[in-house]
Amino acid sequence: MAQYLIGEVEHLTGIKAHVLRYWEEVIPCFAPQKDLNGRRLYSQREIELILRLRYLINTKGYTIEGARRQLIQEAANADTAEVQAATLKTLREIRAQLGEMYLMLRKSGESYAKAKQEHADGKDS
Repeated sequence: MAQYLIGEVEHLTGIKAHVLRYWEEVIPCFAPQKDLNGRRLYSQREIELILRLRYLINTKGYTIEGARRQLIQEAANADTAEVQAATLKTLREIRAQLGEMYLMLRKSGESYAKAKQEHADGKDS
């Protein structure tokens, strides 16, 4: 499964890195793994959690504490979630694929812009 660095997660979710680090401290079950160099590696599960938090806070108007309580309550009602498990699994897979495609396109666009600039710089000489 794909793993994302904090900068990539910032681009995918629109949540700043310092906010992500803060959420690690206050949200239960939100603890991305770290590689040998100490860099955070976010799984698709963490991406889903970040998107859920963003929705609760930005769209529904929850405070961070309210969103935290809501996530805990949702986890307690896991039996209900089992009914929707197949749909959620499919959505996660699609989101993971879209995230990977977004990052590939972003890198491709940066490479194209760089090559275009180098070509333009070469013509001006």
